[in-house]
Amino acid sequence: MEDERTRVGVVGLGYVGLPLALAMHEAGYDVVGIDIDVDKIDRLRSGQSTVNDVTDEKVQAATNDGLTFTTDYDHLSDADGVSICVPTPLRKTDTPDLSFVLDAAERLAPIIADDCTVVLESTVYPGATEDALTDVFAENGAVVGEDLYLAFSPERIDPGNEEYGPTDIPKVLGGVTNECGDRAQALYDPVFDEVVRVGSATEAELVKLLENTFRAVNIGLINELAQIAHELDVDIWDTIDAAETKPFGFMPFYPGPGLGGHCIPIDPFYLSWKANEHDVDTRFIDLADTVNREMPKHVVQRVVRQLNDRGTALSNADILVVGVAYKPNVSDTRESPAIDIITELDGWGAVVDYHDPYVPELEIDDATYESVALTDERLNDADCVILVTDHSTLDIDRLVNETSLIFDTRNTTSSHRADHVVRL
Repeated sequence: MEDERTRVGVVGLGYVGLPLALAMHEAGYDVVGIDIDVDKIDRLRSGQSTVNDVTDEKVQAATNDGLTFTTDYDHLSDADGVSICVPTPLRKTDTPDLSFVLDAAERLAPIIADDCTVVLESTVYPGATEDALTDVFAENGAVVGEDLYLAFSPERIDPGNEEYGPTDIPKVLGGVTNECGDRAQALYDPVFDEVVRVGSATEAELVKLLENTFRAVNIGLINELAQIAHELDVDIWDTIDAAETKPFGFMPFYPGPGLGGHCIPIDPFYLSWKANEHDVDTRFIDLADTVNREMPKHVVQRVVRQLNDRGTALSNADILVVGVAYKPNVSDTRESPAIDIITELDGWGAVVDYHDPYVPELEIDDATYESVALTDERLNDADCVILVTDHSTLDIDRLVNETSLIFDTRNTTSSHRADHVVRL
């Protein structure tokens, strides 16, 4: 890896792969970005970013400086290292879907050069890198640890986070063998500020699942406490603020309308699925998932009560949902609780619109919704505004002043204490 123009490839150019490709380019590598999405590749080649956190100017500068984008895996035939950053969703049965990972490995296996280092970054169940990928390469006559070197390094990208860039976050890494780990660390050391080496690829896989399962379980706990606090007529947000003053033994988590995104709602299932294979019950994980999945329904039930108190039935109500992305300042709607809230509202017969400056169009089942303008008239007409995603561009004062009822799931209206402002 001493050659400053070491050739590397990044497979999958989404919110993880594109920033990684750019970081590797900035580290001095000769980088090839691979994606099977032809439209995405065309946009990247023209200097247009496909990820919110990456500017067009950064993509354009990198392409002008030699960063290559293509759909053709043959460009990786002479690569010294390849990072795989493809999606790993869940099947409808809530079991791991490694089809994208296996497809990438199967495309790579016949063409990659001897001594190539392959690093999987896609979230998988513990043991997947060693078991599934080793088999794919073995079918093409390559022995991991001798002919090629295989490791796992969990992505830790946080979309919309301006404090930590991709290379600022310590990079956990574990090899299938020690030599695999050494090779992968040599590949990543020039790119990241800190590489945290762990004992194996399986341990690195578990690190990722621990991080997000920890969050899912604690969010489930605070969501349950929020429901209890409501019944006790106690402000859960003030309660959390007070508890946070303890300088030890407490870490604040906050309630919300449900879990969303590519990690927290999904990753714990990878862990529980593998644990169940070993006859280990995952009661905390399963219970937290149940609580978190019920939060959209809890939000709608709270709205029903508020409307009833004002003499309006939800079936006759005009509802405006503000924010449908799963988190602030991104366009990603994967697993967004707003989708479940809109579905639930529609099931009650309510008239539902949404506004989101990052999501111009939203498909839910067979219906297509379009973001409406956030005019004073639209706010005035709504029987209830449900604030689901607190984008920083929203004028909260205006939302509060122009609506007859606002249900805030994010505590964004904390400075507005009024009868028509209701917080989760």
